[in-house]
Amino acid sequence: MAIVELEFSALPVHVRTARLIVTAVARRGGVDETLLDEVRLAVGEACSRAVEAHRTTCPDEPVRLELKAADGRFEVTVHDAVPGDDAAVTGPGTAADLAVANTPDELNTPEDLDFALADGTVDLGLAVIAGLADDVDVSATPKGVQIRMSWPADTVAAS
Repeated sequence: MAIVELEFSALPVHVRTARLIVTAVARRGGVDETLLDEVRLAVGEACSRAVEAHRTTCPDEPVRLELKAADGRFEVTVHDAVPGDDAAVTGPGTAADLAVANTPDELNTPEDLDFALADGTVDLGLAVIAGLADDVDVSATPKGVQIRMSWPADTVAAS
């Protein structure tokens, strides 16, 4: 399947449209019907994060999505144009690892994580995405933040 690219204005109303498009492309790309709700919710969360960041920083810049199904995977990448730090933030896809990616090193126990969630130093949205997607990678660069999510797909059956 070729790459499908989508750009939309940083308005909350467009997140629903992005979720609908991603779900249709995922279905066509061979994602099992039982995973489509997870795809829709994870992409909705990533797009909502991007819209909120754009609305406060660069409201005229569009949010970009790339969708592709290849090699037994369906992959969605959400790009925002809000500059991050120079170091890439990556995680192996577990909720705990992604949730504490930008938090102090002192978060070693579940109680520490609960405290960080309570005081807002942990990004709960990333934890939600990590819990829904099969694989997640988050990169923050001076050009923006990129959230890549993927799920298993039967790309042979989808052809």
